[in-house]
Amino acid sequence: MDTITLTELEVYYCVGVPDAERAQPQRLLLTVEMQHDFTRAAASDDLRETIDYYAVSRRLLNFGDGRSWKLIEKLAADIAAMVLTDFGAAAVSVEVKKFIIPEARHVSVRLERKRD
Repeated sequence: MDTITLTELEVYYCVGVPDAERAQPQRLLLTVEMQHDFTRAAASDDLRETIDYYAVSRRLLNFGDGRSWKLIEKLAADIAAMVLTDFGAAAVSVEVKKFIIPEARHVSVRLERKRD
């Protein structure tokens, strides 16, 4: 399987266990690896035969609008489900980096999902 990787897309979502932490959007970095067979796209040079990574990035930039999550695990799972369903990836890996612990560079969650 072939892979498109969107690396460390900067987004601002409301996420955190305490209500106060979810009150304002906070900076997160998303890395999304999307698996898809590029054979037809490589032969045709046609965007419709692959995953439009620009469209994925635009969706992710607005994915948090009007939403909030307590756990970055749930956020990552929701992103994975959206990419599988709306963009036709065969499989997806999502990493969410959060900058909440001052003594750590970041905290991250990474998960992988496959289309049913």
